[in-house]
Amino acid sequence: MRRLAAFLFIASIACLAGQPALADKRVAFVIGNSSYQNVGALTNPANDATAITEMFKKAAFDVVESRRDLKNTEMRRALRDFTEKARDADIAVIYYAGHGIEVDGTNYLIPVDAALERDTDAYDEAIALDRILQAIEPAKQLRLVILDACRDNPFAKSMKRTVASRSLGRGLAGVEPSRPNTLIAFAAKGGSTASDGDSKNSPFTTALLRHLVTPGLELGKAFRLVRDDVMNATANKQEPFVYGSLGGNDVPLVPARAEPAAPVQATPQSQFNPQSETRRDYELALQVGNKAAMNAFIAQHPDGFYASLAKLQLEKLAAEEAHAAASEKARIAEQERARLAAEGARKDTQAKADAEAKSTEAARLAAEKAKQAAVAQQQAAEADRQRSEKITSNPIVASNSAAETPAATPEPAPTPTPERKTNVAALSEGPPQADIAKSVQSELRRVGCLKADADGGWNATSRSLTLFNRYAKTSVDTKLASTDALDTIKSKSSRVCPLVCEHGYKVDGDSCVRITCAEGSFLNDDNQCEKRREKKPVAKRDSDDRERAAPLRPQAKQVIARRSQMPTSASTARPLTGQEREQGCNSYAAIMSGKCP
Repeated sequence: MRRLAAFLFIASIACLAGQPALADKRVAFVIGNSSYQNVGALTNPANDATAITEMFKKAAFDVVESRRDLKNTEMRRALRDFTEKARDADIAVIYYAGHGIEVDGTNYLIPVDAALERDTDAYDEAIALDRILQAIEPAKQLRLVILDACRDNPFAKSMKRTVASRSLGRGLAGVEPSRPNTLIAFAAKGGSTASDGDSKNSPFTTALLRHLVTPGLELGKAFRLVRDDVMNATANKQEPFVYGSLGGNDVPLVPARAEPAAPVQATPQSQFNPQSETRRDYELALQVGNKAAMNAFIAQHPDGFYASLAKLQLEKLAAEEAHAAASEKARIAEQERARLAAEGARKDTQAKADAEAKSTEAARLAAEKAKQAAVAQQQAAEADRQRSEKITSNPIVASNSAAETPAATPEPAPTPTPERKTNVAALSEGPPQADIAKSVQSELRRVGCLKADADGGWNATSRSLTLFNRYAKTSVDTKLASTDALDTIKSKSSRVCPLVCEHGYKVDGDSCVRITCAEGSFLNDDNQCEKRREKKPVAKRDSDDRERAAPLRPQAKQVIARRSQMPTSASTARPLTGQEREQGCNSYAAIMSGKCP
């Protein structure tokens, strides 16, 4: 009776979820942006997002994420996190209420901190619709984007155009998805605007709440009913439109309620497998996927193989909760540290904030490792369970095993230790290592710590990540690429590493510009302009030296030779005649002129 009561308890939880066991996994992400910082606030997006979130929860979606008033960085990070949740989903839905804009044929969703002073600012300050589609791309059966974002946009009125030919549309532009089984629902047809509404919710959202999650209602028909309701409510001024197409099979967002199944007769195979009932209880608890269901299963089945699996599942859930809490605490500490640094707080206050940031970062890293270890343990044990089920599913093998050991109970799976890192790499799901490395390299280039291209190599990137740790005061592991490193770098909204320019260039903001020296100057080895030195004039010989250096005329040679034969004493020297004195024949220059004998 106790086992039956626990089984009925778990079954009742699954029934409250509104879907049978092993149903398709459905995930939803709801965004409502109302409190815009640079234009007037919108009234209804917050209300619309709240109502849509409750609608998905009542429809028993497996995951319903809801965020309000997201800034640029927060919105990109939330989309990245939701991509992981959509990776193993069959149906993924993103609903957005807020401002949207079309620039040159591309649609953008606008975060609340966008300024959009120029048309080119949309590339950096807004989120392209293609990025939204990428977030739900992993879904297997249906990818749905619902945009209540075709309102009359105030950004387009004040935005400056950098190129005259670049178009700024009214509302959003019509778009055709490139992938099959993808739908994009606009509140208003491409090129037109939608009403925010005078009631609690917009006309488009009001119609969605009425029809979208009707059990068993085919999605195409649901949107046709939404269109009719909106056109009636707006006197045919607003026409919703759906872009994309689905296959021939009906795809309801919520499956029709199934009739209770007839009790299953016991088969000979189940008689030889004493664990079959316990396995069914475990699978039902696993389908519910929360701590309450697992604790109820363990209370009913405290021992055995499946009890060990349930305990590992509890450890995994606890590790995920601890990791989420540590990540949020680290994010808040980093924001506080950045705020104090920007406000120029006292050094002791900044030091305290730095220490708190380092402490929370270390706690987050520890939680990440614990989460990976718990996931590896749970997946390894789950693999053992599946192998054992393959054996028991064969009637001959099962009967032989039962005949040999009728009361035997399967041994619990060996518990891997956290040191078995190879299990984490082999079993954990996520993007390939090369893709993570390229993403880390791209972010390092954005914050100025890497100059090389994002090619997936890690040697130069490891040194760049070390440089990032030095200037960002973080302790990211530099040995290999990880999502932890990617998250830490993405949290930095501006340059981290200082800009270094080559010789002949200097830093100007976030770029290097060529150094131009003034006329008469040159660029020296220290990257400085230096004035050229003027050449000093060469000293000239005096006139007597030039005269002595000049060749003697024949007459002068004769005079010098004649006088050299004269006595050297003053008493014997011939006195000059009057004519010679008039001609100045007492100097070497006069003799050389040829006028003197």
